[in-house]
Amino acid sequence: MVVANGDEGDPGSYADRLLMEADPGRVLEGLALACFACGARRGVVLVRSEYPAALARMREAVRRAYEGGHLGPSVHGTATSLDIHVVQGAGSYVAGEETALIAGLEGGRGCARPRPPYPTEHGLWDAPTVVNNVETLAAVPWIVRRGGRQYARRGTSDETGTKLVCLSERFARPGCYEVELGTPVRRIVTELGGGLKDGAGLTALQVGGPLGGFLAADALDVPLSEAGLSARGAALGHAGLVAFDERVAPEDVLRHVWEFAAAESCGACSPCRVGSQLGLEWALAGAPPDQEWERLSRLLTEASLCAFGRRIPPAVHSLARAYGNRPAGWGP
Repeated sequence: MVVANGDEGDPGSYADRLLMEADPGRVLEGLALACFACGARRGVVLVRSEYPAALARMREAVRRAYEGGHLGPSVHGTATSLDIHVVQGAGSYVAGEETALIAGLEGGRGCARPRPPYPTEHGLWDAPTVVNNVETLAAVPWIVRRGGRQYARRGTSDETGTKLVCLSERFARPGCYEVELGTPVRRIVTELGGGLKDGAGLTALQVGGPLGGFLAADALDVPLSEAGLSARGAALGHAGLVAFDERVAPEDVLRHVWEFAAAESCGACSPCRVGSQLGLEWALAGAPPDQEWERLSRLLTEASLCAFGRRIPPAVHSLARAYGNRPAGWGP
């Protein structure tokens, strides 16, 4: 079984939606090739519930593929069998995590599960399951046609290929851009994005969603890569870039991070479920004890069941660094 994960929940990211709406056939072709490579006879496209147009386009693409003989019990008269279904997501952010996604597809609650066993061993309906992002699968047809070496010429030696980067509406030229991995973030902000609208000054840049991390305006000389961003306390994630200017108070950004964490925690593990609520209470009150924050930060990082809870402390720390000060409630 191969699952195309189109449950794109990071605010500020819409690359998967654009791919599924503008070129659903490409996504479907990538999924079919992945199924063929894995020896899988079934594939699933999970589309975020907030993407009705993408859902309709993917379902229409699958219908046409069956009519054209590209899918079914005997693909183009061969012994190859492949069935692909399109499923609407459950509307939860954390349900995009692969084990939670599988639980949702099975009709259960979309909560993260302990690993091992990994989905590639025991996944959907206990069958070996590969879960890949829509953007990843959409790159497969190009790679098959032109070869892996051609694709590896883009990006860096350690992180090859390209990434779709979504720039928020505060940029002068918002939109989705395909860049090579390793492209300096400053170049993306200034050249592609054109800086901020109305000549506003950038105060902080959110990378990879609310729990991806933040960069200060003077700290953008970093490559857009997992390694480069991790060294700055951020994460690549879906590579959505959300710009903040001086009109947005840092305390408001902090509250937003904790509100997002508390609202989207699946509740499967107590460190994340209780810790996110406690962090929100501290942020609203404005003055958590430093020692208590250190304890909560360590607990979230070490004991959370999935990356959602583990990413909360680094995101808060990077936010404090980005603004260069620590208003009450930020922690150490």
